[in-house]
Amino acid sequence: MICIGLSIIVFSLYFSSNSCGARHIDIMTGIQIFENSLDPEFCENLVEKIEKFNLECQPQVEILDCG
Repeated sequence: MICIGLSIIVFSLYFSSNSCGARHIDIMTGIQIFENSLDPEFCENLVEKIEKFNLECQPQVEILDCG
């Protein structure tokens, strides 16, 4: 029981201290949403997130073509 609690704490600390991991998941989810909706405004916002992510984090995410 203690091991499970400790694992949850370590996992939480990892994602809170490594915001790149959480941001990468958010971007991947956003790409899937865009592929279903093809909303150009959503795409432009997502491209801004991707550009900022690529400057600060690894791995690089390919920039979407909103046109």
